[in-house]
Amino acid sequence: MSRLELAIAWRYLRSRRGSKLLSLISVIAIGGVVIGVSALIVIMGVMTGLQDDLREKILIGSPDVRVLNYGSDMVLRDWRPTLRKVKANPGVVAAAPFVLTKALVGAGHKYSDGAYVMGIIPEGEGGPPVTTIRDFRSSGDFRFATLDGKQRGAVLGTRLANRLGVYPGVDSITLTTVGTELNAVTGTPIPREVRLEVTGVFDTGMYEYDNGYIYVSLPVAQRLADLGDAVTGLEVRTKNRWDAPRVAEQLATTLGYPYRTEDWQAQNNSLFSALKLEKLGMTFILLLIILVAAFNIVGTLTMVVADKTKEIGILRAMGMPAASIRRIFLMQGTLIGVVGTTLGLALGLLTAVGLDRYQLIKLDPQVYFINHLPVARTPLDIGVTVGASLLIAAVATIYPAVQASRLYPVEAMRE
Repeated sequence: MSRLELAIAWRYLRSRRGSKLLSLISVIAIGGVVIGVSALIVIMGVMTGLQDDLREKILIGSPDVRVLNYGSDMVLRDWRPTLRKVKANPGVVAAAPFVLTKALVGAGHKYSDGAYVMGIIPEGEGGPPVTTIRDFRSSGDFRFATLDGKQRGAVLGTRLANRLGVYPGVDSITLTTVGTELNAVTGTPIPREVRLEVTGVFDTGMYEYDNGYIYVSLPVAQRLADLGDAVTGLEVRTKNRWDAPRVAEQLATTLGYPYRTEDWQAQNNSLFSALKLEKLGMTFILLLIILVAAFNIVGTLTMVVADKTKEIGILRAMGMPAASIRRIFLMQGTLIGVVGTTLGLALGLLTAVGLDRYQLIKLDPQVYFINHLPVARTPLDIGVTVGASLLIAAVATIYPAVQASRLYPVEAMRE
């Protein structure tokens, strides 16, 4: 590409009569690319941000891997040797037992509600924590320490605590579950009740946890679920959450039957699969916008070729080869693609930053689990968008450039 060819390509982009402004058709072609690129960056950022934010929120209280058991009871009875085997895996950073059950929770008034009761090792005991739920306490702590010197405390989600009207260090709650023992007279299950002090409140920002989870010490949860010394399973934290499927497979092979493992992707497979499919569909749809902009480039360059037919004939008659004519229009289309992609990239990134930083689009946490629309700016998504836009713009210039290079000088000047 010579300086002469570049100068002619830039001249054909400008309007007539010596003006340095771009012609209207050039502005329209560039505008189509800008809209397509900016829309694709924002939508891909929304889908990626939604997926990443949901993943991070879910993994606040959910471990990378869970070790569970087959069987009718679905509990681990002799779990301590199994825990030692799990910790021996080189990909495991931390592991701990847990108990998960459901209970009816009340605070001494007529209102009561159902909640998930999660029994974990109290803070400061049993090594490093497996999940990050302890980092999201808004008041109190996860030691579950009470005034009587026992660990009979409970840490509630902020929405559940507000709904029950309880405060840490002031109020107490009663957890009720259906026991396995039957009444000798009526034959109905005897309910089991445990009264606990509210020692903390956590706020994760995820509706499911904040609205329906209660954390208690492991012995309290075992007594509430009538498990004795057994636990529901083992929680495992890996060095890298993307290694979780591999570590889960290794643990399943090492432990063998009747143990089974579930990594965080398998635990939420339907949700993440739906998000990936939606992102793929939206990306394909928005790529059609860039394809429409590419047809706009084809139309623009075709109009320029028709308008500059005489000038092309003169250039050919003066000795400019067909390859140079072809390169002129290729460069013209490339300039449209580069300028449009650059402006679209800037507009898309500014829009994404504004939407994410100022939380301009609010969401109902009861439906979407999060309270605003997150927008991620991942280099891979941005690179794919920019590359696809430039490639489509370059391909769109081939046909008009070839048609211009095929004009014969005499016929071009005669027209």
